[in-house]
Amino acid sequence: MAQPIPFSRNTGAARARHDKAMLLPIARKIADDLALRVHLALDALRRGAGGTSDAQTLTQVMLLTGFLAESGFGSMNSAQLGAAERAVSAVFDIGRETGEWKLDSTGFALFSEIATNYDRQLHSAPLWAITDASERLDRFTAGVSYQAPVRKRA
Repeated sequence: MAQPIPFSRNTGAARARHDKAMLLPIARKIADDLALRVHLALDALRRGAGGTSDAQTLTQVMLLTGFLAESGFGSMNSAQLGAAERAVSAVFDIGRETGEWKLDSTGFALFSEIATNYDRQLHSAPLWAITDASERLDRFTAGVSYQAPVRKRA
């Protein structure tokens, strides 16, 4: 007869494991896979072989990097964010008009820095910060308030 799988009845232990996991960085393989997607999109747009999804990837990474920097992980100032926003906006405008999805050399240099920063953030920021940034991106995409909620401090 098959034995039932013993589930822990102590939800406090499960909660403690979850809380501890939220304080650790994400697994290296997952971080590497996420970063690779960004670097591939960046390369495709550098070569002029990109498309809408590559430009969207860079836009999302730009926002995620900014959100993580606001949480204290990595750095990105408002001037960088504004320049990146203008560069990717130009990619969308030109791509829609001409069908050529390409970053100019200035935009490529700027997004190379952002991709490198994102890489570092993925390998060092705790899971709670990455989850929070991702949820903020989802709210931004949905068109609702994406500002970080004000947290009470003890």
